[in-house]
Amino acid sequence: MPRRFYTLDVFTDAALAGNALAVVLDVGGLDEAAMQRIAREFNLSETVFVFEPRNPINTAAVRIFTPARELSFAGHPTVGTAVLLAHLRAGDLLSAQDLRVVLEEKIGEVVCVARHRRGEAMAAYFTLPRLPERLGEAPPPGELAADLGLEAADVGFRNHVPRLYGAGTPYLFVPVATLDAMARAKPDKKLWGANGGPAVYLYCPEISRSGSDYHARMFASGWGVYEDPATGSAAAAFAGVVMAFDAPPDGEQMILIEQGFEMGRPSLISLGLEIEGGALRAATIGGSAVIVSEGTLRL
Repeated sequence: MPRRFYTLDVFTDAALAGNALAVVLDVGGLDEAAMQRIAREFNLSETVFVFEPRNPINTAAVRIFTPARELSFAGHPTVGTAVLLAHLRAGDLLSAQDLRVVLEEKIGEVVCVARHRRGEAMAAYFTLPRLPERLGEAPPPGELAADLGLEAADVGFRNHVPRLYGAGTPYLFVPVATLDAMARAKPDKKLWGANGGPAVYLYCPEISRSGSDYHARMFASGWGVYEDPATGSAAAAFAGVVMAFDAPPDGEQMILIEQGFEMGRPSLISLGLEIEGGALRAATIGGSAVIVSEGTLRL
């Protein structure tokens, strides 16, 4: 049967940058195996399948697949799907006001806000459905350096050391001292994310673009994702790293993360923090998204 789909570039305000996403709208009769095969056919970091919500007050239920596995939560699929559904279902209203979109993901309900200002790209942000938590101990810096094709001196800066965090999806966060070392890191030295293990997220205080706070790369070959141009779920868990090492002051803080530059897919992810009494009370992930294509799967 014909199945409508759209592709978007997410965490960018221009097509052919950011992180590409496929969203399949007509999903009747698809089982998990079929969705996995379709995700493998698109061969993007993630493909989203949109269902009717279980709770009719919500916007949609979604399932998110990489080319190799299903995810309970992911950032750029959440932002891109919120933008697309708001545009398709209430485009005129979206041009006049922000719209609330609630997506039922495997992690739970994810509350998003979509917006479209005149002369700007569409955008959305969502509140983290789960705050980041530390997940055990990270491997020693020397071991991580070897697994990434780096020198031991490349790993770590200031007080930052490797840590495991997750906010629905686990990541191994590796601080890297310089942009030169970031460029030398090898995504294929290890099968990152295999067998339920964490993907690896490299981050650096040196930046490529003025105005950014951190430069990042993410490798998850065990998910079928050699390198990801923009990773919202990792940025969500990165809030835990920021709280642990940077001790941001109380109030609302905004951190801009650049990613995908080594891939020729520059992306910008906004991480918002709400801090009270030195503790993280809430966090948001946001960015722009551009519709690139639409078509029909004949399956």
